[in-house]
Amino acid sequence: MTSAACVSMFLNTLTPKFYVALTGTSSLISGLILIFEWWYFRKYGTSFIEQVSVSHLRPLLGGVDNSSASSSSSSNGDTDSSRQSVSECKVWRNPLNLFRGAEYNRYTWVTGREPLTYYDMNLSAQDHQTFFTCDSDHLRPADAIMQKAWRERNPQARITAAHEALDLEDCATAYILLAEEEATTIVEAEKLFKQALKIGESCYRRSQQLQHHGAQYEAQHRRDTNVLVYIKRRLAMCSRKLGRTREAVKMMRDLMKEFPLLSMFNIHENLLESLLELQNYADVQAVLAKYDDISLPKSATICYTAALLKARAVSDKFSPEAASRRGLSTAEMNAVEAIHRAVEFNPHVPKYLLEMKSLILPPEHILKRGDSEAIAYTFFHLQHWKRVEGALNLLHCTWEGTFRMIPYPLEKGHLFYPYPVCTETADRELLPTVFHEVSVYPKKELPFFILFTAGLCSFTAMLALLTHQFPELMGVFAKAFLSTLFAPLNFIMEKVESILPSSLWHQLTRI
Repeated sequence: MTSAACVSMFLNTLTPKFYVALTGTSSLISGLILIFEWWYFRKYGTSFIEQVSVSHLRPLLGGVDNSSASSSSSSNGDTDSSRQSVSECKVWRNPLNLFRGAEYNRYTWVTGREPLTYYDMNLSAQDHQTFFTCDSDHLRPADAIMQKAWRERNPQARITAAHEALDLEDCATAYILLAEEEATTIVEAEKLFKQALKIGESCYRRSQQLQHHGAQYEAQHRRDTNVLVYIKRRLAMCSRKLGRTREAVKMMRDLMKEFPLLSMFNIHENLLESLLELQNYADVQAVLAKYDDISLPKSATICYTAALLKARAVSDKFSPEAASRRGLSTAEMNAVEAIHRAVEFNPHVPKYLLEMKSLILPPEHILKRGDSEAIAYTFFHLQHWKRVEGALNLLHCTWEGTFRMIPYPLEKGHLFYPYPVCTETADRELLPTVFHEVSVYPKKELPFFILFTAGLCSFTAMLALLTHQFPELMGVFAKAFLSTLFAPLNFIMEKVESILPSSLWHQLTRI
């Protein structure tokens, strides 16, 4: 009996009940696999089958796991990438934050929306208590009132407390609060900050002379220093907003020279934005040369400003068609690499710069490499990109190429350490999700094996249902399908039988 005859006889002996049981069992097994894969993906963010194949099967097949090799070189010269990843999840004060009374509140009056979240405002309250209070505040009645005012949740209660403090004596922090929250225009805020400056300078000189007399005086001097730096910085920002940009640049430079150690305020980012407004690109490059250093923390402002300067050199004549024909020149390559570096640091920015995503008012705090930082950067710097001819076109043509270099951004990076996994959670706390869709990177896509098992489960369940409803018809289809499937094998077996002697073939089949 030939093999074809054996297969045909076997198929004829199969009953419809066998096909129902076969398809039903296959559907059940694939369904269980799908449920387990989905649960594992929701809990651990990866496919179990894919993880097992990568971790255990690839080494057996001779594959190389690159994650360990790349982890040492993906931190841009830093030795402890995990420690830095944790530090990058820290929330930072926005260097260019707006004025609550003159800007945020006006937005609320016009739209009826709250641009700041409770979490963001609570962080600001903690900052104010840290910068503007000290343990000896109870010795001065006005400072004692302001210490309570910074803890108040109700804005009107804070403003009332500030007026009460000023009724007792001149108080720099009371003027700060009124300038930030009560003033409805930048001009009013500037007048109040100038009054605060006179008092702040007097307190600073007095505490400077007494700072070495004990821990209490040292704390007072530290507080008075923070107050003075804050006032001068906000005055410089008022000048910038009122169009006196050169005056603002001078104030910022003087402030950075006078207090070079207070880098926590990131005044250089204010300076970069003002210099870009003046189109003083040589000075912008000088500031970047100082702060775009491997040992200093990066920001979207640093990375994207560096990319803008390099793009400016080639963007006016850049053509993607011409570049594809002749290749990129050295200057174009440098610009593209700078854009890739910036996009790797914060991948959310390009969609805002290219106006593919709508902007909102920036929050008072930002998360580096997150959506909040992208909004804060683009809000102030979009005009500078538009001013450079062709810069946005170059960005549009090249920014997505970054993702081909870092296909697994959570596991490894290219120029920076792996992308932090905490950004989405923190950004949802910082940004008003009621009217803003938080940008998420990288988006978790369903693994192939989940999609495969879902399709397999659906297909086998459908086959089981059809076989149960139409057993005879499905039996005919199954036999026809299996016959077609085995047809090439039967053809080969027949050819082998015709070539080999019958006695030899008989001996082989017996073996």
